[in-house]
Amino acid sequence: MITIINGYILENNKLVQKNIKINEDKIIEISNNLDVEGEIIDALGGFIMNGATDVHVHLREPGFTHKETVKSGTMAALKGGVTTCLAMPNLNPTPDSLEHLEVELESIRKDALVHVYPYGAVTVGQKGQTMSDVDALVNKVCAFTDDGVGVNNIEVLIEVMKLAKKHDFVIASHAEDLVNSKLPEGEYVAVRREIELAKEIGCKYHFCHMSTKESFEAIRLAHEQGYTNITCEVSPHHLILNETMIKDGNWKMNPPLRSEENRIETVKALLDGTAIMIASDHAPHSESEKSQEYDKCPNGILGIETMLPIVYTHIIKPGLATLSDFVNWFVTNPNKVFGLKERKIAIGENADLTILDINNKRKYTKEEIVSLSKNSPYIGMEFYGFPIATIVDGKLLYKTGGNNE
Repeated sequence: MITIINGYILENNKLVQKNIKINEDKIIEISNNLDVEGEIIDALGGFIMNGATDVHVHLREPGFTHKETVKSGTMAALKGGVTTCLAMPNLNPTPDSLEHLEVELESIRKDALVHVYPYGAVTVGQKGQTMSDVDALVNKVCAFTDDGVGVNNIEVLIEVMKLAKKHDFVIASHAEDLVNSKLPEGEYVAVRREIELAKEIGCKYHFCHMSTKESFEAIRLAHEQGYTNITCEVSPHHLILNETMIKDGNWKMNPPLRSEENRIETVKALLDGTAIMIASDHAPHSESEKSQEYDKCPNGILGIETMLPIVYTHIIKPGLATLSDFVNWFVTNPNKVFGLKERKIAIGENADLTILDINNKRKYTKEEIVSLSKNSPYIGMEFYGFPIATIVDGKLLYKTGGNNE
């Protein structure tokens, strides 16, 4: 039994103080007058919400456990208020067959502290040449992607899109045209091309980490034309950082940080509903890898521990959007698009919860990072909204010592 006291939940778009009682894995009571029983969690005036779903997480296991493991990555998720992760397939072996997927699933079953659902790879080895064993994988994975590389073999992409339509699964695209690669055109040329294919075939198609004005314009137009099966996410770094801020390898990712104009357009796309969710693109790399010259070090930054505080601090607290929007971006929409269970704070619902300290600002430090890697551009920045407790399946798995720890 767990009782959460002194916290606020969202009711009819307003914060309302409520105490919550949890027994086993379910919420059994929500009231101001409940009997306090079992383990007591003092929310300290914080915001109680369903744990976030992060649809874009690199857990690195199997194959790259010097960067991250399932255990360390899901510990980072807990610290970030994330209770569901969709795990990217750039692994060794790549989950392009049942045999290879099983290696990943074994690690997940053994060590995951939150709900983890793996993606299947679109192509064998993510090499863009031969389609993975999609028919065998379709009931074992959350969706398909070759994230990290764009699928530029159009014949193979069309073949997988047709299977996506047949089996009703999502393809998540790392849209990147080979000709322009890291330039803004590299993204939006691929987005425009893939939108036309998705419209023609009628499959569910999701664009990862969008970052350019032209990409958003193309997706916005598709929505206006009625193609609501075409969706996209944005990442916190493209919402608050731009290319003039780059300092070292810990600021290098793909898509790269863009111009201030594109950053503003990314915020606009989130606020007008063109982008309907936020995902961290949590991409750990070792310090030795990231301390190389900028051009030589790998792409990717940490994101899962800071995703909720960044968006609360820069989007919600200034009044650009509401807490209802916040919950939609991090819980409702990702679960809906990827066919996961709906989450609500209600009696009888599964107790996957996080409590955010929205009243106090504190500095993010390198020492507090629980990811195996430390490649974050946010070290030294101050944010509101860090989680003070995270509950998964009714179990308290993360708790700080206080609201400023």
